Amino acid sequence: MSHPQALEEFQSFQMTMATEDDSFQQRSLPGSATLQKSEKRGATNEPDEGNLSNKDEPSTQQPEISPALPAYLPELDTSDSADDEPATATCFERSTSPTSAFHRAKGAGSQNVGEERVARMHRFSLYETASRFYLVGADVLDRKFRILKIDRTTDSEDLSIAEDDIVYTRKETNQLLNAVDDGNKASGGLKLRCSTWGLLGFIRFTGAYYMLVITKRSQVAVIGGHYVYQIDGTELISLTTSFPSRQKAERFPEEPRFVSTLSNLDLSRSFYFSYSYDVTCSLQLNMRQERENLGNGMPRRSPDYHNGMFVWNQHLLRPASNTIRNTYDWCLPIIHGFVDQTIVSVHARSVSITVIARRSRFFAGARFLKRGANDLGYVANDVETEQIVSEGLTTSFHAPGPQLYANPTLTSYVQHRGSIPLHWTQDNSGVSPKPDIELNLVDPFFSAAALHFDNLFERYGAPIYVLNLVKARERTPRESILLKEYTNAITYLNQSLPEDKKILYKAWDMSRASKSRDQDVIGTLESIAKGVLDRTGFFRNGDGVYWESLTQNGIARTNCIDCLDRTNAAQFVIGKCALGHQLKALGILSDEWVEFDTDLVTVLSHMYHAHGDMIAVQYGGSHLVNTMATYRKVNQWSSHSRDMVESFKRYYNNSFLDRQRQEAYNLFLGNYTFVQGYPMLWDLATDYYLHHADPRTWSRRTRKHYIKWFTPSHLKERRMLQGVSPICQPTDKSKGHRTHKALDLFDDYWLEYYRPLTISSFLKLLPYKANSLRKYPSPKENQDAAADLVSSLPKLAAGNDLQETGGAKKGVTIAEPPTILPAHHSTKEPTNGDRQGNAIPEQLYQSSIQQSLPQTRNAVLVKSQEPARTPRPVKDLKDKSAATQWTLNQFVVNSLNPFVIESEADEYLRYINHPLKLPLVVSTEDPSNPKTDLQDYIRSHSPESVAQMQCAEDDIADFNEFLDVGEDPLTVTDSDTSKKRYKAYRQWLKGKSLFKQQRVDV
Repeated sequence: MSHPQALEEFQSFQMTMATEDDSFQQRSLPGSATLQKSEKRGATNEPDEGNLSNKDEPSTQQPEISPALPAYLPELDTSDSADDEPATATCFERSTSPTSAFHRAKGAGSQNVGEERVARMHRFSLYETASRFYLVGADVLDRKFRILKIDRTTDSEDLSIAEDDIVYTRKETNQLLNAVDDGNKASGGLKLRCSTWGLLGFIRFTGAYYMLVITKRSQVAVIGGHYVYQIDGTELISLTTSFPSRQKAERFPEEPRFVSTLSNLDLSRSFYFSYSYDVTCSLQLNMRQERENLGNGMPRRSPDYHNGMFVWNQHLLRPASNTIRNTYDWCLPIIHGFVDQTIVSVHARSVSITVIARRSRFFAGARFLKRGANDLGYVANDVETEQIVSEGLTTSFHAPGPQLYANPTLTSYVQHRGSIPLHWTQDNSGVSPKPDIELNLVDPFFSAAALHFDNLFERYGAPIYVLNLVKARERTPRESILLKEYTNAITYLNQSLPEDKKILYKAWDMSRASKSRDQDVIGTLESIAKGVLDRTGFFRNGDGVYWESLTQNGIARTNCIDCLDRTNAAQFVIGKCALGHQLKALGILSDEWVEFDTDLVTVLSHMYHAHGDMIAVQYGGSHLVNTMATYRKVNQWSSHSRDMVESFKRYYNNSFLDRQRQEAYNLFLGNYTFVQGYPMLWDLATDYYLHHADPRTWSRRTRKHYIKWFTPSHLKERRMLQGVSPICQPTDKSKGHRTHKALDLFDDYWLEYYRPLTISSFLKLLPYKANSLRKYPSPKENQDAAADLVSSLPKLAAGNDLQETGGAKKGVTIAEPPTILPAHHSTKEPTNGDRQGNAIPEQLYQSSIQQSLPQTRNAVLVKSQEPARTPRPVKDLKDKSAATQWTLNQFVVNSLNPFVIESEADEYLRYINHPLKLPLVVSTEDPSNPKTDLQDYIRSHSPESVAQMQCAEDDIADFNEFLDVGEDPLTVTDSDTSKKRYKAYRQWLKGKSLFKQQRVDV
């Protein structure tokens, strides 16, 4: 583009912004959405956004900047926990007035979206006027800016958005915003609404659209120089004016309830995104796609390519894709699951271990409300887990040479978990924590299972190793019903598959084996894991010439009844086996075997335990009930109490909170959309038809073949293309010389990872904070901080090998009373911060006894010495449900972390010494040395006063009613519904929630 043309476009854009004329019409790309022309000035009360007498000479009037637009003064955070970027985005810097030099510098060139070296946007500032939103996007260096204009006055059901394809400098963007501010002085000017890290999309309930933006983020991993972030805060912004008319409120009375329902989905936990790395795809698939694009002459793959199965905001992206041409330049796809990364030292070589879990958005929901599979083949609790192991020799995906996307230090292994692909349910309307399992449909052709395994073949190739861990022998058949049906399904499906592509099926009752003294659970799982890795292989990147490229063909599919506790333990053992193969492929180990009792495996167990906890909270409502400590049969005392607490929490959530969570899922994922005249979301008796195909469309669908149920192309072996050098382009047609293009045209990891213009320190860098010795310090004393994690093979104590988190250990200390309670010793009352129980820390589950148990008879439990902590503010709980939940968490915290305050020390000493001195009661006479307080209490009540004590007849009737218990006390009959004790139950039957609509930290 020539300089005069660029200048003309810039001036035209400035005038358009100032006069609200046809919304970027002169620069819009073909097919992009444009706003309708504003109504004539005389017909509305809205002023023009500018009044420039000459487009080359803007107004020199000094605009008055609103206090809502502070100057850009970033504060340096020197705390150890701070990132090199703040969690909250900073706003775009605006000067006090536009300058008179409105032209580009001589020799400068204009850039358009899609041209080379145009970086993607990493930070956004949302400005608002009375009639418009202006979203200003900036690159990672704050040098290039783009603007998106959103109309907030339209009453139509369609979004009205204008996208500009010109990339502006800071100076030009500042001038445009100030011009808009000048033109809107009469209506309040241009104000900063918020600063965001990204746009998640647009959603509509009954009225106008809402915009969902990311307000806080935190770095959790870095892959190939590309950061992966966790969402820590979001904001839902209405696109209408701040004060809707009364007619709109009467027209959409259910709008607030939809907003409240969506708020039940906590987007600040376990949602992740990346600006430049596709987190929806595995590392192998990303490398394969990039190489294929390079082979086809494309420097980068299309930003629209994502694995839609794991894009949880797909419903919010649809309106944006219809109105914004470069949708993924503005909107970020997010995944739901788990991401964690740790850097360990193995034989003095730095190794990065990353665990990524991606939850499918299809047939997603809560535990008892989503079981089995739907008629499209999607299963409940479908989670893809990827384990990436890389060596820190180089940062990017590229090998020396350069060979693009051929870094040989990258390896990964992918495994899968999902519910049994049959039509089965569990009715949890009763009080039983383990409802009966019902097979709703007996299909002799197993159509749902066929669709599911064909989808697995498409995603991962063949073979598929199915590890079924459900119970085989039960007194009352529950899980064993599914075992038989699932076995029949695999047998039927294998009849049509080629011999070398058959589904490998292994059924093993892991629960029974863990309760048996003569069976080694971990040993059996390790033998299974070895067979899995031998059949599926793993991914190792390479150029195919100097470094051999290995691909994973097939997948290990693990399931139990819930796909939580037993499944997570099995996946950890498979991941441990894969870790040995990955370290051997990197040349770090000479053998693929890694001992269990090493710090390296302990770190991996921490990661998989956190991974299992997060998956269990998302699906079951609580953390893992049975951990690796349970199946390894170590640390039984502490793990048993923890398991009971988690079982109670899971039962509570499944009984009372899952319905609200399911409604939020259905609304956010787009399974339910409001249609006038149809039932509301909360009025539906079941959401069955929201997750299954419409029966009216069955006649129009092509039915799958009952015998040839699979797609032959899905069974082909996956192969990696040979490494590709940067594309050569001729520089002089007459001489025919060719030159290599710069690497940043294909991958701009350098600016994102190293950030040369950012002032930072080691304490703020993610690779430093992800060091395993900082995240998971060894429990042994006086251990060298740089100790090798494999070569020395340090053996860990059985009670400490599964300590969940690092830092100062919390627990109880047992000491003799003379050394604990002298006159000069003061045991302070715990602060509110110590007693706060909004979220139960993982380290409380691993409370340990530091001295021997025989000393406990005459000992006093006191709070262990630990560094002073800043008291957390007391949470103002106005809601009874929130107070109840806080009390439950406080009870759990106090139970797992006992202590004795100073005022209770004497009473506790009497308590623990009382059983040793208690005389036997052999007569009714007063003892020789009775306690005065007991005698005073007895003498204060004369026989006459006792005889005068009477009970009201209503109290006696209520008491008799309370004692009247039927033959089956756990079943509520119709005659019981009128009793007082079932008041809350009657409200629940009417559809009312037992608690108010307020989120509570569980």
